[in-house]
Amino acid sequence: MIQVFNYIADLQTYLKAKRDSGLSVGLVPTMGALHEGHLSLIRRAKKENDIVVASVFVNPVQFNNRADLEKYPRTPEKDVKLLESVGCDAVFMPSVQEMYPTEVTDRYDFGIIERVMEGACRPGHFNGVAIVVRKLFEIVEPDRAYFGEKDFQQQAIIRKLVHDYNLKLEIVPCDIVREKDGLAMSSRNMRLNDEERAIAPMIYKVLQEVVANVETMSPAEMKALALKKYSDIKQFDVEYVEIADEANLQSVTDWKDCEHARIFVALQLGPVRLIDNLRIF
Repeated sequence: MIQVFNYIADLQTYLKAKRDSGLSVGLVPTMGALHEGHLSLIRRAKKENDIVVASVFVNPVQFNNRADLEKYPRTPEKDVKLLESVGCDAVFMPSVQEMYPTEVTDRYDFGIIERVMEGACRPGHFNGVAIVVRKLFEIVEPDRAYFGEKDFQQQAIIRKLVHDYNLKLEIVPCDIVREKDGLAMSSRNMRLNDEERAIAPMIYKVLQEVVANVETMSPAEMKALALKKYSDIKQFDVEYVEIADEANLQSVTDWKDCEHARIFVALQLGPVRLIDNLRIF
């Protein structure tokens, strides 16, 4: 039977008893509206820890668009049932007041990795992510925390947070989980209408088609091809396409300059902003 906690003190009392028994703790932070991608993180955490805690909290301080925050899907009852179905031990579902009893003024600087892509398009977003993730780490004190690679830049930010503040836990990256048609699973997908949902798999299809040219194209040529293919789909409003070094998220100009490169895209489809990425090598 899954335990549901709304208050920090109650969750910490529960976890202290587990830790005192020598049990390890895994954390899967989420904003709810759960899908198979989230559940895959829970399953991985179950294999590697004795106790798994999921958090379900739509974090207001990471939204730079108020309308986006208000429209973000919320399905708390369904979320608890899904978490229970995959053996999650506890879920933390705090109120905003519980998480932020006083005004939030923390400021982080993650250097060059936060000034590109999502950081450039969504000012303050990663500061808000760092605030909530660090708070969750301090509340739960997990041995390991699990994050999906769809939010690859966010994962890099969190790894730097752990490094810079000497936090005692392991960050475990997990592969992107996709629908059968290739669309990266996202809570935002439920906001797409039928026509938009039918077009959305082209996001990943274009990435695959473009990456197939790695032997014959430069990074600049590959990026131009991706932009051309996306612009040919009239329903897509592209925010960025970037080919970046996985180590520092900076643009790649020559394949020889990096060990691992990845292509990233963010675009608007109807009312929904979607992101995806794919490793090139």
